Amino acid sequence: MTPADADRPVLRDFGGGAFGVYVHVPFCATRCGYCDFNTYTAGELGTSASPQSWLEALRGELATAATEFGALPSSTPEVSTIFVGGGTPSLLGGDGLAAVLDAVRANFTLTTDAEVTTESNPESTSPEFFERLRAAGYTRISLGMQSAAQHVLKVLDRTHTPGRAVAAAKEARAAGFEHVNLDLIYGTPGETDADLDASLDAVLAAGVDHVSAYSLIVEDGTALARKVRRGELPAPDDDVLAARYERIDARLAAAGLTWYEVSNWAADDSARCRHNLGYWDGGDWLGAGPGAHSHVGGVRWWNVKHPARYADRVALGGLPAAGWEALTDDERYTERLMLTVRLRTGLPVADLAPSARPALDRVLADGLAHITGDHLVLTDRGRLLADGIVRDLLA
Repeated sequence: MTPADADRPVLRDFGGGAFGVYVHVPFCATRCGYCDFNTYTAGELGTSASPQSWLEALRGELATAATEFGALPSSTPEVSTIFVGGGTPSLLGGDGLAAVLDAVRANFTLTTDAEVTTESNPESTSPEFFERLRAAGYTRISLGMQSAAQHVLKVLDRTHTPGRAVAAAKEARAAGFEHVNLDLIYGTPGETDADLDASLDAVLAAGVDHVSAYSLIVEDGTALARKVRRGELPAPDDDVLAARYERIDARLAAAGLTWYEVSNWAADDSARCRHNLGYWDGGDWLGAGPGAHSHVGGVRWWNVKHPARYADRVALGGLPAAGWEALTDDERYTERLMLTVRLRTGLPVADLAPSARPALDRVLADGLAHITGDHLVLTDRGRLLADGIVRDLLA
């Protein structure tokens, strides 16, 4: 038995919901100090892998997945969303990203209104880059801004200049992209309220229709974690993070951007990221590329991480999985609750187990959520305590 056979996921069937494709691009020009994603610089990879060898392996994985899915009882659904993430997908350039989209199209059928997103680093974009992506069929751009304050970007080891993200967003809009997202990170050591206000001013000046804002998390094994452990930087303060979140929400709401997931705001329903909603709503997706995770009908698998090993596994045949699991009913319930409770649409009360009812009563009594129709929806205060609410409902 080959390693590929040993780790081959035993697929059941599609779950009947939306079907998306995530493509992981593992390349970065430099490593950000806070990042623990599966990414590699050219110096770390040496000659073991390259964008060209990665793209060839990606084509092989997509072809294998299409064959595997074709053997399932149900017909393979049309792909309604594609999300190219990383890493830094924009390092592939416009032609490289067009080739990625062509590879998906060569193996799967897309819906006529498919949402096609790529993440981009502002420094590796240009007007010509966005024009090439729009011509290729991309419909949505997500730009990593993080902050408009130079000293905050320095702490995060981000290489772009503060004004570049806003300029890139405007270039994307000029190229015909109706849907453009800017990512923010708040709570970085040394960030002030004035720094955050300046970042929000810049976001709103960019005219984007979507904003994602995440509190800084110090992940084990990162350069940032080592600096915090040595006392070179203070750990993020929970009270400061809560106050910053409220500040962000108030500014964005006043500008017409409404939260639809705890960390995401959109100008209207069409601006919401449909691909991420597929995750949060328990849909199916293929994760292609080194370290990518997939989920089909309650079966989850994850690919080998290193790009060279990933390419070797693709060449062996079968899906390049490092492992897989079939989720139990209890595990699926836990994941559904954890994800759905974070959405503005809320969690159907009928989906809660009987054992969760006492905790539900406490959450409602404490003003952390309310019942809208037959859904449990977090209040503004409840959003700050979403993780704790989930733990209580699962206890």
